[in-house]
Amino acid sequence: MDKDRKQEKRPLAGNIAAAPASPSSSFSLAQASKSILAGGITGGLEICITFPTEYVKTQLQLDERSGVQKRYTGPVNCVSVTVRDYGVRGLYRGLSVLLYGSIPKSAVRFGAFEELKRFNVDENGNLSPSKRVLCGLGAGVSEAILAVTPMETLKVKFINDQTSANPHYRGFFHGVSQIIKEQGIRGVYQGVVPTILKQGSNQAIRFFVMESLKNWYREGDPKKPVPVYIVGAFGAFAGACSVFGNTPIDVIKTRLQGLEAHKYKGTIDCAVQIFKHEGPRAFYKGTVPRLSRVCLDVAITFMIYDSVMEVFNRVWKW
Repeated sequence: MDKDRKQEKRPLAGNIAAAPASPSSSFSLAQASKSILAGGITGGLEICITFPTEYVKTQLQLDERSGVQKRYTGPVNCVSVTVRDYGVRGLYRGLSVLLYGSIPKSAVRFGAFEELKRFNVDENGNLSPSKRVLCGLGAGVSEAILAVTPMETLKVKFINDQTSANPHYRGFFHGVSQIIKEQGIRGVYQGVVPTILKQGSNQAIRFFVMESLKNWYREGDPKKPVPVYIVGAFGAFAGACSVFGNTPIDVIKTRLQGLEAHKYKGTIDCAVQIFKHEGPRAFYKGTVPRLSRVCLDVAITFMIYDSVMEVFNRVWKW
């Protein structure tokens, strides 16, 4: 009888061990919520620090008028000319657009990655190399469609407009209303295909590199903490990998979102025209300022994100 009772209790114990599916779902929802908030905080801080390099990168990519003497000779010259003509504040033209978009962009990125990761981790809480790429790709595509395309389109139009001879937009809301009035909703969704390609490849590369490096440092133990300065170093390296991997896509995206986008029939036509009229080197215009911005950006993003998440996990128990 005692043996039978023990045998009857074993399946019950097994069921109890397997039961925490619901708390796990609750936990994952909490993690996704924490990721959204942490990502928003991180996005706002990061863009304020790194925007001048984004401004310079965009200006160099737009400075491609064939047959006309280029305005800038390089990143340093672009900074000096901008400060001379508009003051230091000139390096922050278009910042408001990115500030308005940074919170939802980061929220979508980290929220999507956490959700995708939840469905793809193994029994030890680790992602396989292929699933790191897929989760990062999914996060990038999600942010491209829901946040990045309209934000990037407006940013490029604002920078392009404010450096023209007769600026047309008087501010963020006036600019948005004018763009929608003249071009419709499509006016803020120009370059959606290259943006999806850019963000998808960006996040696939970055999350793959970050997750791989963290997994290597933790020696397969997902609970082992990674020091903030190590996270920063890993982030800078991940950012550099993404820059060299997809700057040509970024150049095409910028051209398709500028005020002269009408001269291109689409993504492929834009790539063909750039190659035909400017040569293959044109696909890497703005690489130096983009490299400096992205390395700093990704390092700061993951450092702040991990730090905020650590605080959240201490005080946010549900």
